[in-house]
Amino acid sequence: MSSQTVSAATVPAATAAATAPTVGEGTAAAPSPVAAGLRPLLLDVAAPLAGYYLLHSACGLSEFAALAWSSVFPAARTVLGLLRERTVNLWAALMLAVNLAGLALTFVTGDARMMIAKDGGLSGTVAVAVLISALVGRSVMTPMLMPFVTKGKKDRTAAWQRLVEGRAAGSRAFRRHERVFAGIWGTALLAECTARVVGAFTLPVSTMAWLSTVFMLGAIVAGSLFGQIAVEPIEKLVAAETEAEAPTAA
Repeated sequence: MSSQTVSAATVPAATAAATAPTVGEGTAAAPSPVAAGLRPLLLDVAAPLAGYYLLHSACGLSEFAALAWSSVFPAARTVLGLLRERTVNLWAALMLAVNLAGLALTFVTGDARMMIAKDGGLSGTVAVAVLISALVGRSVMTPMLMPFVTKGKKDRTAAWQRLVEGRAAGSRAFRRHERVFAGIWGTALLAECTARVVGAFTLPVSTMAWLSTVFMLGAIVAGSLFGQIAVEPIEKLVAAETEAEAPTAA
């Protein structure tokens, strides 16, 4: 699992965490909406990644063994989601798919070109999963947006939940925009994967050693900039839903 692929896959989550303001003091028993929104990402993304790097770098396990052991947690989360809630835990399933792709690609050996192409294959796995989630109407990117859009406010979080669950007037438009957001990020990552694989076999290895990072950063910048096409309408929908429910919530 390459650090470049990891960065491209998790940067929206980091953006959400960095931009969400601190929740003010409230009742001690009330959970923070920001913490509630980031908790699945920490469990399903950060935990497997930390496990992989700990086992591979600190404990000295082989890449294959580290990927295999770090796959146990997302696999368990995916199975428990199916058994308890009859639904797929999207981020746990995505991390499991990336780890399985990494396991398959550990058998890819050879020159430096093959290793560069291998990194592209991992980012491509993320891209395909994001695009598929958009097509089936359960965008894996949506939970990553929630802390950023709701800004840690309970009324905005409640409005977000109504939009997600189809209980608000703007739910249909919300679903359309969340699919657009996932489509933008999936396309950006897929373009990065394609550029890296093509470059691996057509450009000098010395060039690709630094150009791969440029491709990854370009995908992140493109996803962030063009993603605003969908983020801004989503923010307006959340604000409108919040205002619409304000009299009854008071």
